[in-house]
Amino acid sequence: MKLRILLIVLFTFIGGFFVGGLVKEKQTKPLEFKITTSEPSQKMLKHKQAPNWKENKEKVLIGYVQDFRNPANIDYRSFTHLIFSFAHPNKDGSLVLNGDQALKNLRTMVTNAKKTDTKVLLAIGGWFHIQGGESYPFFQSAINDDVARAKLVDELSNIVKRERLDGVDVDFEHPRSAKDSENLSKFIKQLSDKLHSEDKQLTIAVHAKIHAGALTEAHFIQYDPAMFQYVDYVNIMAYDGQWDGGYNAANLSPYPFTEKIVNYWSALFQSLELSREKLVLGVPSYAQPEDPAVKQLSYQSILEHDPTNANRDSTTVNGTTYYYNGDETIQRKTNLALQHGFGGMMLWEVGLDATGSSSLTSVLFEILGNI
Repeated sequence: MKLRILLIVLFTFIGGFFVGGLVKEKQTKPLEFKITTSEPSQKMLKHKQAPNWKENKEKVLIGYVQDFRNPANIDYRSFTHLIFSFAHPNKDGSLVLNGDQALKNLRTMVTNAKKTDTKVLLAIGGWFHIQGGESYPFFQSAINDDVARAKLVDELSNIVKRERLDGVDVDFEHPRSAKDSENLSKFIKQLSDKLHSEDKQLTIAVHAKIHAGALTEAHFIQYDPAMFQYVDYVNIMAYDGQWDGGYNAANLSPYPFTEKIVNYWSALFQSLELSREKLVLGVPSYAQPEDPAVKQLSYQSILEHDPTNANRDSTTVNGTTYYYNGDETIQRKTNLALQHGFGGMMLWEVGLDATGSSSLTSVLFEILGNI
C-alpha cells in the first residue's frame, strides 16, 4: 500500500512538471513574435523596398508670390513650392511683415496650399526693405552680430511653427564682400540646423554670377561655397541682366545668358561634389521696357495686348519695345536645366504670369511633369 501511494505521488509530480513546462513554453511564444513572420506579412515586406531617389525624385516647380497678391488667384496644383515674399529683417535680428493684410494673405495661402500638398516657404530679404531703401544694410547688420543673428534664426523658426509653414527662403541681395559672405554662411548654417531639426526646408535665392553682356563670371558677388551643403535648393535668379553695366533691356534673360549661368553652376556644384538636384533655374514672367523710364509689363499684359506674343521674346506696346521670355524660350531653358541635372525650375513672379493654358506656369508644369 505504501509503495502504491509512493508511486502515485511520484507520477503526479513528474506529470505536473511536464505540463508546467508546456505551459511555460506557450507563455514565452509571444516574445518570439518579432522574429516570426506569417505569410501575409512577408507579402507586405515585398512592397517596402527602398526607393531609388535618383530616378524617382520629384522635379520641383517653385513660384515666388508677392505679399499683396490675392491667394485665391494662385494655381496651387501646378507648384511644388510657393515662396511668400517677403519678410523683412531688422538690424537687431527681429522680423516684420508688411502689415496685417500680408499676414492674412500668408495664412490663406497656407490653408489653400495644404489642399494640394504644396509647400509654402517664407522668403526673408529681397531687394527693398519695408522701411525704405535697399534691404541690404538691414540684413547685413542682422547677420553680422552673433546675438542678432541668433535672434533672427529664432524669429524665423518661430514664425514657421506658428504659421504652419514648410520652411524659409533666404534672399540676401547680395553679399559683396568676404565678410558678408562669411556671415551669410554662418547664418545659413545656424538656420539649417534649426529648421532641419524640425523637419523643415531651407532654400536660398542667389545671383546668377554671370555678366549678361560679357558672359563672364561676376566677381563682385561673393558666396562661401560651403554654405550650399546646408540648403535644400538653390534658386538661381537667371534674370535681371538688364542692369548689368549700362542699362540694356534685351539682356533681361536671353537664352545665351542662361546657358552660361547653367554651365557655371553645374561646374561649381560638380567641383564641390554636391548634387545638381539642388539647383533650380529661375525664369522671369515679366517684360522689360527698352526705355527705363517706362514701367515693366507682366506677361499677362503682354498676352492681353496680343496673344501671339507668346511665340516671341520681344514686342512693341504703345511705342515701347519690351523684352521677355516666350513659350519656346521657356521650353528651351527648362530642357537645358534638366539636361544638366537640375532639380527643377523657379518663376518670378506668380502674380505676373498669364492664366490658364497660356501661362508660363503651364509650360513649365507640362515639361517637368512629363520627364
